[in-house]
Amino acid sequence: MSPKHASKLFIFDIDGTLTASRKKITPDMEEFMSKVTEEVTVALVGGSDFVKINEQLNGQALVKYEYVFSENGLVYHRNGELVATKSIQEHMGNEKLQSFINFALKYMSELTLPCKRGTFIEFRKGMLNVCPVGRSCSQEERDEFGEYDKVHHIREKFVAELRKQFPEMGLVYSIGGQISFDVFPEGWDKRYCLQHLFTEGNSFTEVHFFGDKTFPGGNDHEIFTDPRIIGHTVTSPEDTRKQLTDMLFS
Repeated sequence: MSPKHASKLFIFDIDGTLTASRKKITPDMEEFMSKVTEEVTVALVGGSDFVKINEQLNGQALVKYEYVFSENGLVYHRNGELVATKSIQEHMGNEKLQSFINFALKYMSELTLPCKRGTFIEFRKGMLNVCPVGRSCSQEERDEFGEYDKVHHIREKFVAELRKQFPEMGLVYSIGGQISFDVFPEGWDKRYCLQHLFTEGNSFTEVHFFGDKTFPGGNDHEIFTDPRIIGHTVTSPEDTRKQLTDMLFS
């Protein structure tokens, strides 16, 4: 069944917007978002791969939401079907990728942190995810690094060094979540999903975006400031729910 206001499109970030960082959506929020999909057309866009996004949404991403854009839209599903994918490997080539990965691993090997675990670079379809503490860390270790990073700016300094080392590669660095940052070619930020939404003959009268990392350097900033978008900054899933309630159900 089509939403009551199908010409209105609401795009949602996932981590920090619909769920706590890397955690599953709560039953209350899941039920609330089902009501939102009855009112407006809903799209999801996240930097994580589809497996992680679907896991956070209790395996229901393709069932409950019309548009699902993983890896910033490099992997695109609509109405439960895979529509398009694009690969960073094909775009950059193995020589440049290996040069970048070698430098990043060497840099991380010289960092002293509260702890280190495993999976420091995750190779995704449309991006690299770089994680100084290692993605296999526990939730407690994730929280510990998140607090440490707020004080010592580990990721921010790392990104500055990568920009200095690889100015000619045309890469964008996007800090999101608690423990990592994404690396992808220019133009492959979350705005990438918009080309699918605005070139399919859709006639949306309003397009809204909700995200928590909307500040410069955050992984929601580019889509948040796109002139085609009405941007909304949220601070938590609870804040997302409050803003949506005021907009749709008051």
